[in-house]
Amino acid sequence: MVRRVTVPSLFTPPVYAHASVVEAGTRLAFLAGSVPLDPDGKLVGPGDPVRQAEQVLANLDEQLRAVGSDMAHVVSTDVYVVSGETAVLSAVWNVVETSGLSIGPHSSTLLGVACLGYTGQLVEITATAVVPEAEPAAGSGSEHA
Repeated sequence: MVRRVTVPSLFTPPVYAHASVVEAGTRLAFLAGSVPLDPDGKLVGPGDPVRQAEQVLANLDEQLRAVGSDMAHVVSTDVYVVSGETAVLSAVWNVVETSGLSIGPHSSTLLGVACLGYTGQLVEITATAVVPEAEPAAGSGSEHA
C-alpha cells in the first residue's frame, strides 16, 4: 500500500525516507497541526520543547485513531520547533524518532521557526497518513458464496 523510497544517489537520511508513494485509490488523511494542549486547552510543558513534543505526539496519535489510522501509517510529517538552535531541534527529533512515528520510515521535514499559534507553544507537527481499509468482521455477511 505504501512504498517508502530512500534514493541511493542522495545522502542517506538518518531515520526517514526521501519519499513515500501511495497507490491511487488509497484513502489519505491530511491532519491539522497537532499542538501541545491538553483536553482543557491548557499548554503542556511551558518552556520545555521535549515535553511539548511528547504531548504533540500523544495528540497526533488521538487524531490518527479518530480517522481509523495510526502512527505506522503516517507517510509524511512537518515538525515545527520554535528555535534556531540545532540542539533543540535534535532533542525534539529524538522524541519523534522514539515515538513509533518513524516506523517505515516516513518522509519528514524538521523546521526551526520564529513562533507558532499559541502563546508559549514550541512544537507542532502536521501529518499525512494512509487510512487502511477496515477488515470485515468474521460472519459479517460480506463473504460471497
